[in-house]
Amino acid sequence: MTPRRHLIAGAVALVLAGGTLAASDGWSLPSWLHRSPTTQTATPVESAPTAPRAEPLPAGSVPNYRSIVQHEGPAVVGVTVSGMRSVDEGDGPSLQDDPFFGFFRGLPGWRMPPQGAMPFRGQGSGFIVSSDGLVLTNAHVVRDAKQVTVKLSDRREFTAKVLGSDPATDVAVLKIDAKGLPTVVLGDASTVQVGDWVLAIGAPYGFEQSASQGIVSAKGRSLPGDGVVPYIQTDAAVNPGNSGGPLFDAAGRVVGINAQIYSQSGGFQGLAFAIPVDVALRVKDQIVAHGHVDHARLGVTVQDLSAPLAASFGLKSPDGALVSSVMPGSAAAKAGLKAGDVITAVDESPVHVAADVSSRIGLATPGDRMTLAVWRDKSRVDLPVTLGHAENATAQATASASGEKLGLVLRPLDRSELRGAGLDHGLLVEQVAPGPAQVAGIEPGDVLLALNGKPVERIEQVKDALRKHPKQIALLMARHGQQIFVPVELG
Repeated sequence: MTPRRHLIAGAVALVLAGGTLAASDGWSLPSWLHRSPTTQTATPVESAPTAPRAEPLPAGSVPNYRSIVQHEGPAVVGVTVSGMRSVDEGDGPSLQDDPFFGFFRGLPGWRMPPQGAMPFRGQGSGFIVSSDGLVLTNAHVVRDAKQVTVKLSDRREFTAKVLGSDPATDVAVLKIDAKGLPTVVLGDASTVQVGDWVLAIGAPYGFEQSASQGIVSAKGRSLPGDGVVPYIQTDAAVNPGNSGGPLFDAAGRVVGINAQIYSQSGGFQGLAFAIPVDVALRVKDQIVAHGHVDHARLGVTVQDLSAPLAASFGLKSPDGALVSSVMPGSAAAKAGLKAGDVITAVDESPVHVAADVSSRIGLATPGDRMTLAVWRDKSRVDLPVTLGHAENATAQATASASGEKLGLVLRPLDRSELRGAGLDHGLLVEQVAPGPAQVAGIEPGDVLLALNGKPVERIEQVKDALRKHPKQIALLMARHGQQIFVPVELG
């Protein structure tokens, strides 16, 4: 049996319910082992004399990790959150019947937590980017949080305000009321190359100011269900609680935000992924200016080219993004893009894989104008395009099923697409997020024809079926002209 693989957002999420403490993807020390929290006005701890900041290194030199930690560590913070998070019915026993809450019924001011919601506590990391209290972390660290606390390296604690978060890039901006804070030195992610030394600092499993080193393993990684961020892949040890912490280059400059790990056990197994710092800063600027982030949308489904596909289109190499479908009325449709086109460049920047197009478009602003170099009928065509707004994106069929999500982004096929595929109905799989469908082997570009033997033409039909919380469903999929039933375990 092939082992299941998971991409895990690295913040530790602790849930308190029924008098027990359960860790969803990590663990934490009991509260009675922690120091008593210091107040916001606590006196900073004197730091020891430090060596000069690290300078750019000759090729092959080993970084001065001690200097990086001494100088940049004070700007790395711990982020703790608490709040209420919804829980689907069927995930566990009713809170109304829990004896833990029976002790409090009838007391003045006691209110039963709303059914379907449970209190949670979580922990992550972050880093200070301005001396007046701007902090960057991951959006998933502060998701659903009602209270956010930032703890500095000198053990001062501040209540933080979430200025905004962007789930598409997994970046959040916090603000604390403080002045004269230490800040990190920001670098340029585009200068980092595979094989370069990197250092991660954060609070894995709640152990504050932990440092781990490694190298850049790959660049421009596109993860399942996420086509916007071109991740930096490293082998620096990153574990739950490291989420939101900085990734430094050999000169002590921040080049990324540690966000996810690839794991079969929930712990680090040699693969970690960081959001490039230029992506994070672009998000930060929009949040500070407007309180939210606007992402652009082209309105196409693209896929990587293989060598045989490239040869069939008359291309010398499998570089480019093959357009498999175009949404009616989208920016791509208005620009004249067609299924079968190969996007080879965006504003003269070469496209090597489909993720290059997804990240360039997703990080642009609605209304931006770009020129797409397209390979069509064995010749180049330049198409000017004005990008649309991502809010018009396809509805997602991510209805909850026994606490898990199916993890598919679907849209109906138009008449020309149905005719071209030789089908009379179906929903196109645009994205596959980590979840049961991905484990079952469903891929972007597949067409969902039926669910449990019933034909599907609308996304609501899928959502309706999942609302019944089945433990297993059978999906009839069309792929490359063939149809196959795929069993999906929902738990």
